[in-house]
Amino acid sequence: MWNRNHAYVLVIGGIGAALLLSGCPKKVDTAKSTATVQEEKVAPPAEPVKPEPAPSPKVEETPVAREAEMPAEKGLGDAFFDYDKYTIRDDARAELEKNAGWLKSNPKARVKIEGYCDERGTNEYNLALGERRARAVKRFLVSLGVDGGRLSIISYGEEHPVCMEHNEVCYSKNRRAHFTVQ
Repeated sequence: MWNRNHAYVLVIGGIGAALLLSGCPKKVDTAKSTATVQEEKVAPPAEPVKPEPAPSPKVEETPVAREAEMPAEKGLGDAFFDYDKYTIRDDARAELEKNAGWLKSNPKARVKIEGYCDERGTNEYNLALGERRARAVKRFLVSLGVDGGRLSIISYGEEHPVCMEHNEVCYSKNRRAHFTVQ
């Protein structure tokens, strides 16, 4: 009744049990560890030490530096366009004349003119239309006496819309030339 198979099973079972038991972590006496934790006093967190800022060199503020920090609404205004057009509208002319005045009074300012479109049309078409809008704005500003070398253009097409709804009110806000002081 006792044969070799039974002996192998017992030996293998014993080895397996030994491996399982040796791999288990030791039991921690939770009563002792809890008591230890309760006895410890926790100090309140220390206030973070704020390093003193290094004195910055005194730099004279120029109009360009002030404008770069200024939101676009208070500096250079956007010019808006009709659907599928790049001709400058009358309301855009008035805004661009204000922008030209600012550019003339800040002769060191360099400006990037960004052309945008609404989402209708292919990506390629909108990139080309956005570029035509930016070029039209640049030509208009140059015709008002702004140095064209200070103006760069880029087209973003339908990328970076200011309004995400799918209606004409939103589309009209996205068809624009936007100014970024560099």
